Order: sequence, then C-alpha cells, then structure tokens
Amino acid sequence: MKLKFGEQLVEPAIRRLYDLRDVAFDTAWFEDASDHDAYYMYRDLARTPTDADTIQRYNLRYDITVIPPLQMGLEFVKTYGHYHPRCNPKLGYTYPEVYAVLDGEAHYLLQRAHNEHGIDEVILVKAKIGDKVIIPPNYGHVTINPSEKTLKMANWVCRSFESLYESYTQLHGGAYYELINGRLLRNQAYDNVPEIRIAYPKETPECGLVKRKPMYELVEEPALLEFLTAPERHSGLFDDLYPH
Repeated sequence: MKLKFGEQLVEPAIRRLYDLRDVAFDTAWFEDASDHDAYYMYRDLARTPTDADTIQRYNLRYDITVIPPLQMGLEFVKTYGHYHPRCNPKLGYTYPEVYAVLDGEAHYLLQRAHNEHGIDEVILVKAKIGDKVIIPPNYGHVTINPSEKTLKMANWVCRSFESLYESYTQLHGGAYYELINGRLLRNQAYDNVPEIRIAYPKETPECGLVKRKPMYELVEEPALLEFLTAPERHSGLFDDLYPH
C-alpha cells in the first residue's frame, strides 16, 4: 500500500494484527485474524527536496499513519502504544508529539506514569478531521480508530525521537481498553489507575496549530514547532492543553 506524497512514492512499515496480541484485551480472535494488516506507517515524509532539507535542519520528522476500521475482538483497532525518551537526561521532559486528523476520527489515550506499574493521569482525547492533538512531555499514548471509516493522521516529532514500547508490552496495553460497546475498561495489570478524563483538542495558534490550516504547512514556519525539540522552553503550553 504505497503512498504518493509530493515527489515521493513511499512504502509503509506495517503493523500486523498478530503484532498487537500482547496489548489486546482479549486474544481468542487472533487465530482467525492475525495475518491481517492492522495499520500502515509512512515515516520521514517531505513533498520536495527543499522541504526535506528544512525538516532535517530543524531536527523534525513528518509521518503519516493509516488505520483501517477493524475490530480486535471486543476492542476497536488501535496502535501498539508507546512512551517517548527523555530529550535531555538532566531535564524532566520526554519528547512531545503532535498529531493532525486528516480523515476519519481518532481517540488518543494519554497516560502519565509515576512508577513502573502506576499511573497518575489518564486522558482520552477525542479528535475529528482538522483537529490537532499534542501529546505532552512525559505521557505515553495509544491511538484508537473508534469509527467505521479509515483513520488517516499525520504527526510532527523530533528526529531524535524513538518509540519505547516495553511498558505497554509488560502491562498488556494502556491503562484502559476502549471496547466496541463504548465501555472504557481499566487494565487490571496496573497497580493504580485513576478515573479516566474525556478531553477535546484545543487550538494553539501560537504554534500554528489551528483547525483550518493543514499541519504540513508548518514546514514553511518550522520555528513554530520548537516545542517538539526543546519542550523545556514551552512548559506553559503543555500546562494548558487538557485542564481539569
């Protein structure tokens, strides 16, 4: 399933349903569906060589992920889930990330860990076409496709970023499972899980993140994405994203 993006024809990295068995709520369905594709990841995209130079110079990366509408037994299809590494060992920030919903709808399950098995905050951010969703520093996240349409989303992230999957593997997924009947079910593998909060994206025009503007266009104003590479300079931005 190649993607035409500007002058590029890009092959995806593919996550298979079988790959999600360790983070699924139930696994009886895997015998029949495990050989199906779950979602497609197109990484490090640029429409032109000039854009590619700009993106690299600002230490950024632009990706697109496509998640077809599927069911994983009693769950909606979802990404594996991951945390982000620290930007600087001396600072208490992990790399942020920002997503844009290009088509379909997305639920972003955000969680902040306070120890190996405990979580002190869980937020489900519900997003639709045009919405921009920032993953703040120190949060892990899972993306869920809760609809009958293909979810297509883009993200900007620091090029130094890498996904850390180990905690999600060890604890069999995120702190909650979103079931196809609408129920949000606590994951019993976690010691402490607070009540989940529902939130919605807010525009952050100071970062160029508004609903009417395609997020890729920030390649023309890459300095606005500094919060992805130097989050310690933008703590006020993160504090106001999902207020209680």
